[in-house]
Amino acid sequence: MRLQIIRLVAYLGNQMFNQIFNREGVFRRGAPQYPPPYDQNAQGRGAENGEPPPPGYGPPPPYDGPQGMPMPGYDAAGDQWMARPQGIPVCPPGLEYLCYIDQLLVKQQVEIFEIITGWETANRYKVQNSLGQQVYYASEESDTCARQCCGASRGFIIHITDNTGQEVIRVTREFKCGAGCPCFACDDSWAHVVQVEAPVGNIVGYVKQRQSCFRPYYIITDAEHQEVFSMTGPPCCYHGCTWDQDFVVNANDGHTQVGKVSKQWSGLLKEMFTDADNFGISFPVNLDVKLKAVMLGAVFLIDFMYYEKSQNSSSSNNRGSM
Repeated sequence: MRLQIIRLVAYLGNQMFNQIFNREGVFRRGAPQYPPPYDQNAQGRGAENGEPPPPGYGPPPPYDGPQGMPMPGYDAAGDQWMARPQGIPVCPPGLEYLCYIDQLLVKQQVEIFEIITGWETANRYKVQNSLGQQVYYASEESDTCARQCCGASRGFIIHITDNTGQEVIRVTREFKCGAGCPCFACDDSWAHVVQVEAPVGNIVGYVKQRQSCFRPYYIITDAEHQEVFSMTGPPCCYHGCTWDQDFVVNANDGHTQVGKVSKQWSGLLKEMFTDADNFGISFPVNLDVKLKAVMLGAVFLIDFMYYEKSQNSSSSNNRGSM
């Protein structure tokens, strides 16, 4: 019990420090520490003068609401949501948000109950664009016993919803006893695999672990299991490293980089006493939105395989880093 209290006090102290001195979690290096507020007029002026939109975000749709009323896109907690782009043909419902962006930030939420008790709870995440506007909300569905007994090896379903609460993406991993060792991941039966649906019921791709010796290796496929990209991680994947850990996404030639998934350093106390992680995703702005959704699904597979530490058993940490 004393250890849990220390964890809680350390976390709260870390939160107070961050509120005073900085704001963590900015994916693009060199960007302002506080993302600029949603300014419709400023966005419109850039478009009218022929200036490109801010990196990672396309022009928002016009606001036709009553003058003097607050802009739509704020929830009860005051979080600002990205406006849903309109008039995009041949786009799966709910993926319109991904059409004009080239970066996403996935921030796992800290669970106070888990810090205090050590009881593994279902994960929750916020998915934001480069301006700090929330694009999606993701929540884990898994068995309570599996969370306590199987730790990060558990099967799960990640429900990804938009600002209306509509589920637009679903990421699923089945539990496989003994799976995950990179030396034997030559077949799907012995490898961790996530299936991505967008919308629910329509499979758009898979992220599959593949056999490797020193670096984590994955392939990203389409719905027909045809390889589209490969993804290679760092030699050491460890929860608590004080640097960003990049999983580089390459084209089929194995050399042309098309994007990456980065596990970002979250601060000493947060890394030590919680398993709440921050991830950044970058991809070409003109990439098929279905593949963008699959790359988002890759974040959850990486998180569970390497950074989802168990509060009850330290032996389950950092599986498969070699």
